[in-house]
Amino acid sequence: MREMSIAAARRTALAAQGFAAPRATGPANRARVLKVLDRTQLLQIDSVSAVVRAQYAPVFSRIGAYDRALLDEAAWRDSARKPRKLVEYWAHEAALIPVDDWPLMRWRMRRYEHGRWAGMRRVVERNPTLGRDILDVITEAGPCTAGDVERHLEIERPKRNGSWWNLSDTKVICEQLFAAGELTVPTRVGFTRHYDRADRVLPADVWSRAVAEPDAIRELVAKASTALGVATEADLRDYYRLARDQTAPAIADLVEAGALEPVSVRGWTQPAYLAAGARTPRRITAAALLCPFDPVVFFRARTERLFDFHFRIEIYTPEAKRIHGYYVFPFLLDGELVARVDLRADRAGSRLIVPGAFAEPGRGSEVAPALAGALREMADWLELDDVVVGERGDLAAELARAVTVRV
Repeated sequence: MREMSIAAARRTALAAQGFAAPRATGPANRARVLKVLDRTQLLQIDSVSAVVRAQYAPVFSRIGAYDRALLDEAAWRDSARKPRKLVEYWAHEAALIPVDDWPLMRWRMRRYEHGRWAGMRRVVERNPTLGRDILDVITEAGPCTAGDVERHLEIERPKRNGSWWNLSDTKVICEQLFAAGELTVPTRVGFTRHYDRADRVLPADVWSRAVAEPDAIRELVAKASTALGVATEADLRDYYRLARDQTAPAIADLVEAGALEPVSVRGWTQPAYLAAGARTPRRITAAALLCPFDPVVFFRARTERLFDFHFRIEIYTPEAKRIHGYYVFPFLLDGELVARVDLRADRAGSRLIVPGAFAEPGRGSEVAPALAGALREMADWLELDDVVVGERGDLAAELARAVTVRV
């Protein structure tokens, strides 16, 4: 069995995610945006907008500044000249995936037919006809928000108590129909989903294609291996949130077919698998800010095993108990995670605010100038005039000095 060093595993993983190739020059086009999906296979969606919505950030990390409308167009608009290329579904979490991958999720849709979680199932049970009513409204009226549906059905929505999870039954059933594959999201306005029947949104060949669950799981594991480069079974399982009893036979089949090679990574206690065709470049020279939902870091156990970088999202941690901050971006430099910064986009004041900046142990003066450059690049992309560094963290003072130096 081939043995890999942890450094080689890092370079392999980052190359698989698109960090080995030099960035192309000139304005990014739709093809370059979609090429990121060839690497990552999915883009996680999240509602937090402290800096920028989660689906946009990984593309920026890999290709630099681009027009976010290019991603919106690929996911939430459709025309004969520019057909839809991405679609929403529950992949890792809520995610954008290639339209052609939608049939690979039908087994999950069948499991979610009566609800994705217990509370949803209870709403379905107490509203046995609401799902059909919603489908009838959308069939007649076209794409609708949950609020639109309620107005059509003349349902008076109870006042919300301020909790973000206090969804109306109509919204919950819309989400249940989405999870079951009956509805999809042809467009968003702001961050609000507009639902339509999946058979009217997806191409006919995609809608009609049936894939047996073992075949779908095997293809999803193959896609995960392509995105990860080198991975343990747990890594491959987490990418699409699969179960061990699904991934084990899929991995065995892919090893037998030569699509995966068992390898040993020094320092890892579990066996690993190298994707066929995965590259291990001599060097990774990228500098990139990674949002908390970037595929490089969204599986925390892998992040720690691969980079010796302990990372947790502290959004739901009370402010007084946070260690690094509310919305923290790890900083990738030359193949390693060397620092992290808490970020906010102050759009009214046209500032990218850095409340805290923290270097990893053993990292010194080389980090601040590179990080300052990455922050300025992000600010320019977000059309913010200034980068303002606060006082929290051992890197804050040096970073504040570095951002005042304009190259």
